[in-house]
Amino acid sequence: MTGPDTSRMIRVDHAGEFGATRIYAGQLAVLGRSGPHAAEIAGMARQEDAHLARFDALIADRGVRPTLLQPLWSVAGFALGAATALIGPEAAMACTAAVEEEIDRHYSRQLEELDEAGNDAELRGVVAEFREDERAHRDAALAAGAEQAPAYPLLHGAIRLGCRLAIRLSERI
Repeated sequence: MTGPDTSRMIRVDHAGEFGATRIYAGQLAVLGRSGPHAAEIAGMARQEDAHLARFDALIADRGVRPTLLQPLWSVAGFALGAATALIGPEAAMACTAAVEEEIDRHYSRQLEELDEAGNDAELRGVVAEFREDERAHRDAALAAGAEQAPAYPLLHGAIRLGCRLAIRLSERI
């Protein structure tokens, strides 16, 4: 039996953390640093910056090729963040809730793969730690009124679908 493709895991997780930094940048560009939920968003953004720095180091240390789609994720992430913030602060929180729900699911699958293979304790530790942070972001977004966003079920579902597509593409490209 072969183990999980940890290079693919690192590539996609790096892309996801990069995308998260861009989503928060877009939200803060619209909401400002003193707008509704801005302090919460800025705090989550700082955590995502730290996550990205950790994956930057893993990419460099292990010689993993980043996704070739990073320029696209830069624009798409910022646009998603800005667009949801333009709808309103609850929509920005709905975006966070949807993204983090999908990332929780993604990281949980990765942890199962790493546990089955019984190798790469370093990567397993990083993914487990970051999954808990992402769960906390989701819970904070829900507590901040994410479900009160206009057309929440549609917005939530569309963003989760987009995340699943981005994950699949970033694993491969």
